Amino acid sequence: MAKEVVHVIDLESGNLRSLQNAIEHLGYEVEFIRRLEDGSLRHVQKLILPGVGNFGHFVRELRARGFVEPLIEYIDSGRPLMGICVGLQTFFKRSEESPEVQGLGLVDLDLSRFDDSDKSVPEIGWNCVRVLGSEDDKTLYAMDPGSRFYFVHSYAGIVSSEDIDRLQNEGWTLAVATYGLETFIAAVVKNNIFATQFHPEKSGIAGLRLIESFLKQEKDTTIVNKALDDVEKTPTGLTRRVIACLDVRTNDNGDLVVTKGDQYDVREKSDGGDVRNLGKPVEMAEKYYRQGADEVTFLNITSFRNSPVKDAPMLEVLRLAARTCFVPLTVGGGIKDVVDPDGTRIPALEVASLYFRAGADKVSIGSDAVTAAENFYANGGKCTGTTPIETISKAYGIQAVVISVDPKRKYIADPAKCNYNCIETKFPGPHGEKYCYYQVTSQGGRKVHELGAYELCQACEKLGAGEVLLNCIDKDGTNSGYDFELINQIKSAVSIPVIASSGAGKPEHFEQVFKNTSVDAALGAGMFHRGEYTVKQVKDYMREHGLCVRLDEQME
Repeated sequence: MAKEVVHVIDLESGNLRSLQNAIEHLGYEVEFIRRLEDGSLRHVQKLILPGVGNFGHFVRELRARGFVEPLIEYIDSGRPLMGICVGLQTFFKRSEESPEVQGLGLVDLDLSRFDDSDKSVPEIGWNCVRVLGSEDDKTLYAMDPGSRFYFVHSYAGIVSSEDIDRLQNEGWTLAVATYGLETFIAAVVKNNIFATQFHPEKSGIAGLRLIESFLKQEKDTTIVNKALDDVEKTPTGLTRRVIACLDVRTNDNGDLVVTKGDQYDVREKSDGGDVRNLGKPVEMAEKYYRQGADEVTFLNITSFRNSPVKDAPMLEVLRLAARTCFVPLTVGGGIKDVVDPDGTRIPALEVASLYFRAGADKVSIGSDAVTAAENFYANGGKCTGTTPIETISKAYGIQAVVISVDPKRKYIADPAKCNYNCIETKFPGPHGEKYCYYQVTSQGGRKVHELGAYELCQACEKLGAGEVLLNCIDKDGTNSGYDFELINQIKSAVSIPVIASSGAGKPEHFEQVFKNTSVDAALGAGMFHRGEYTVKQVKDYMREHGLCVRLDEQME
């Protein structure tokens, strides 16, 4: 029997592979619509409008490709339509992000940017939703109050009680979420229209259930997860994010392996000094997803210099991982302007586009972020619009760009003589120095730069980065816990989310970093790879010690 077809509008502006994988996982076939051959959507029975990145760019493309009138006709016909993220935002009147661009105006409300005075912006993480007016044992399209869904956005339909009353009077059923002190629209339902600000295809089992409910048109579904009496109400409303990271490279036999080093040395001290092999990247990624990882990060630490970009092994890793891992995937390493072995020059934006199409949700930029920051300051604090951070974030949104920072503590005796932001440390230096700053390195710590991590992160935020992956060379491979002083300094420097990395060796370290800093997420690697602890064990420990974490039904 032929599978039922679900059509997806593809404006070629982001990762749709994960959505395709989710729909196919549920037993359907996916057909993408990039252009309208006959100017209509009459042949379509189920339609999804997903989007990422800039509101203005997305709506302009929708209009330029002639989708607006056919979409309105489709809605008027009563056939089911689902919007996701910017697909939802398209239904609003306009956005502060692109005030000159008119949305479809189906929802009589403007979108505005979150206030970053009390929280990180963009919102990146797992939040709960509340369907307004739903019955105690029923909810719309499986948006259960006990489930967590993955959000990643800077702009939202922020609502007052008056806005809610007005929209409900206009026939909209609303689901709302709270980020910090602001309440915003998480989903809307009206007749055959259903749209979510969050990404169900990246929301684990809860998201798959929601997509299936839409495709089966089971609008009123029984609540599966009762609202949790969380041990902690976080200031933002988000759960404490736990990320599993895999350092991927080829070993001396040419095999692609997950490895982990001590102070960035990934070779065994015996057995001929081959690259430490801790497993296969795709299998390990799926294992961590099933253990409850909130995100999975792949760091390509060799860049595969002898391979054409379009054949880079990490592309296949992402394609395969995205089939079974329904949480956000980040890839780092080699996201820069490159020259293929045949001499072809490929800009960083095109490299990133290949990774997004393969299944990545975010790309991580390391050494090129340092170069961009150095040039930013050399240029009098001005953006050129040409760096990888700028070109990628302009096309895909700032939430798609992570900078990976590798700082090393440098002690100083007199902060007045230092050009960089210093802290008074609780851990004096070898000569009794009471102050230090964190000096930036690149190339796996091999190259030292005359730049502080504080200044680097500030420059990259202005260039368009949406998140900081904060490593620490001093802590890497030590299993002694995270560097709280570094984390707190960088959190004070930027308003974008910060991920703590380097030093995690046991569940207590995750508890400690969330209780001693305002970090947005914490990353672990070696302790998971070596089988010392599972992600589930870390999350269970955190919850037992009063921290709010996402609990997935499949957690192993």
